[in-house]
Amino acid sequence: MVNRDQVAHVAALARLALSDDELDELQVSMQQILSAFETLAEVDVADVLPTAQVIPLASVERPDVIGDPLQRADVLRNAPRVEQEQIRVPAILDEM
Repeated sequence: MVNRDQVAHVAALARLALSDDELDELQVSMQQILSAFETLAEVDVADVLPTAQVIPLASVERPDVIGDPLQRADVLRNAPRVEQEQIRVPAILDEM
């Protein structure tokens, strides 16, 4: 059973600000999804051969079209950390 704290934790990880009603709805939805997977886990697949791809693949590409740029304020509002009008990210390289 998915509890409300778990739903709130997942929402926080996804950076979603949800109301109490939305948390309740999401809790129900998540429980339904997990129940569906539990049902699938009960299916006997011992005699089913592994399959790499069950539907034909097609290369799906869209035209490379220039669209409207993102607004700076919108980008910064969604960033986890902002300093001096820039998105602050953790350093990944050692100092030389």
